[in-house]
Amino acid sequence: MTKTRKNNSAPENKNISFDFNNMMADAIGEEQGITEAMIQDLSEDIYRVDRELKQKRESGELPFFDLPYQDEVLKEIEDFAGELKSRCDNFVVLGIGGSALGTIALQTALTLPFYNLLSKSKRDGNPRLFVADNIDPDQFKALLDLLDPRLTVCNVISKSGETAETMSQFLIMKEWFNKKLTKEEIKKHFIITTDKKTGNLRKIVEKENYRNFVTPAGVGGRFSVLTPVGLLPAAVVGIDIAQLLAGAGYMDTICKGNNVWENPAYMNGTLHYLADVRKRKNISVMMPYAVALKDVADWYRQLWAESLGKKYSLTGETVRIGPTPVKALGVTDQHSQLQLYLEGPYDKVVTFLTADQYREEVTISDLYPEMDGVGYLGGHTLNELIHAEQRATESALTRNQRLNCTINLSAINPFTVGQLLYMIEVQTAFIGGLYRINPFDQPGVEEGKDYACGIMGRRGYEDKQKEIDRMTSTNLKYVI
Repeated sequence: MTKTRKNNSAPENKNISFDFNNMMADAIGEEQGITEAMIQDLSEDIYRVDRELKQKRESGELPFFDLPYQDEVLKEIEDFAGELKSRCDNFVVLGIGGSALGTIALQTALTLPFYNLLSKSKRDGNPRLFVADNIDPDQFKALLDLLDPRLTVCNVISKSGETAETMSQFLIMKEWFNKKLTKEEIKKHFIITTDKKTGNLRKIVEKENYRNFVTPAGVGGRFSVLTPVGLLPAAVVGIDIAQLLAGAGYMDTICKGNNVWENPAYMNGTLHYLADVRKRKNISVMMPYAVALKDVADWYRQLWAESLGKKYSLTGETVRIGPTPVKALGVTDQHSQLQLYLEGPYDKVVTFLTADQYREEVTISDLYPEMDGVGYLGGHTLNELIHAEQRATESALTRNQRLNCTINLSAINPFTVGQLLYMIEVQTAFIGGLYRINPFDQPGVEEGKDYACGIMGRRGYEDKQKEIDRMTSTNLKYVI
């Protein structure tokens, strides 16, 4: 494996970089760190997984790879989002898991802080965005009480049209609309994002003629942020989705090479794999040092948990594999989790998400120069302080021989965020290949859904209800 690096510089303020110095034995020692020899020893596996992914991409088995290149869908969404602004103050997404987390991540990263609290003029005339990703009855009822149905448009997202949480919300919301609007008016207040041909939502679309967008075949929910699932809500709140896809496409060009020293997705996947199987570090902490990126960590958590947490290998062996993803936030979690990361078990890899530039620069007032513990802050900026806090945390982890790496964005904009999301998706597919598991299914999730269907009385799931009854017979000895 040739160890070379080339310059893949993007336009100014539109680049990201991956710094893995503190993953290596050079920085933290051979007992905890990864050596170049360990990466070299994995060469055959790296090349094999690269070939497998390329073959599956060429055969159409992994369509998420080609999502940056969907010009027709892009124009359709942009045109519709522009039209929607004139008749909508509230855009509500009904979806859960992969149908919600990508949208939340994009909104947090690429709209102004406290976006929904801003006046419409400060939102450039765009609607507020609410993502109803839970079925807590108090929260959902409070959301309905907050909104005016005449000024609300609802985007229902479910590929199968059988997601119990989403479909329950849809049924409630349709009745809510029925009380205020005519049947013909309601058509303008629902947008359906679902499978092109099959499923209950597709049947509802055909029966009631709702405006609809398609979830591409072969793209699972957790990989769907760059499909209409994530692109439509993003466009509605004014995010430049063309630049988002352009950034993903730019990262695709970088990730097509099989030299791990030039491919950040492959290298990050390789390092996390070696940290787990060779160094027993199976907890992956993502720690953004920008509130704008905090929900990227939440999106990442689902992506890795569902993709990599598997009982069986590709050959059917029981392996029970998978790193545990954890989200943290700098600087907040320096005061809640860092003690564990620094002095607890050597079982974690910390990935920092950082940004060179923030939207604003805030100066710290110089009010108490005579007080040593306060005065030194005066005249500096919060920008300087948050950078200093991240560097300090990184240095403390490194000094204590804790694996850490940094993905840095020159600025937080659609182009860099597109790169970031695409890189993480590729590294997920790649590390799944190293583990020899299928990163694109989720049998454990399906089992839980089946039990819920049994409890709720769905026809054909009676056996699941009986299983639940047997498992939950209560022994009063163990109830206090």
